[in-house]
Amino acid sequence: MKQLLIYERPVQLNRVAHRNHRVLPSQGDFRFANAVNSVPLACVEFVQVARQYPIVFAGNSAESVVPAALLGLRSGQNLMVDAEGRWAEGAYVPAFLRRYPFVLAEREAEGEDFTVCLDAAYDGIREGGDEGAPLFDEEGKDSALLTNALQFLQEYQLHLARTREFSAALAAHGLLVSKQINVQSAQGEMSSLDGFFVVDEQKLRDLKGKALQELAKSGDLGWIYAHLLSLGNVEQLSRALDKSSAPAATH
Repeated sequence: MKQLLIYERPVQLNRVAHRNHRVLPSQGDFRFANAVNSVPLACVEFVQVARQYPIVFAGNSAESVVPAALLGLRSGQNLMVDAEGRWAEGAYVPAFLRRYPFVLAEREAEGEDFTVCLDAAYDGIREGGDEGAPLFDEEGKDSALLTNALQFLQEYQLHLARTREFSAALAAHGLLVSKQINVQSAQGEMSSLDGFFVVDEQKLRDLKGKALQELAKSGDLGWIYAHLLSLGNVEQLSRALDKSSAPAATH
């Protein structure tokens, strides 16, 4: 899964080049995410996400997975976003999407160092005028908007580091198996979704001694159970797919 999948043109924020730029709030417009059927998750989100979405592990191999919230059962379809860009009422919005249009991008040459970027394709960016909130104040310092965004990005990055440890532990214990979801719509149309992994319950039950103790002590075991419970939410997505595919009523 590409970590920048919703960002079309991420550009590094610059105090000179963006001195007079302002950003309009999205006001609940999630059209930028209407074509993604899953988004990366941090483990700290598992409990909230597990109530509404299936949590899977996306990746080409068990050693390179990223936890993800499944938002649709077809490629390029997010069942949580309607035609007007509104998110499903009362449904949790993953942090990956809430940080938009900002993102921390890793500087390739410097490894652990990150730089703040903004999606230049976001239509809520203005240069000059009074619309929106400024990125920098009159002295060129970070505005309240940018300060809050940066704090959110930094906290999210810390949670992602812990999430990578969790994913690595699952792979090290051999708990992940590839999975395919097959769904039949109310109209009889079959569709399948693959390219992800889930925890094998039998392999989890077979864990003993130190390995099991480590998962329990670290808190990983609780996240594993949240993931397993969340898989029942595939049925909710299937119902949402049926609703979205149903022919419009005629009068």
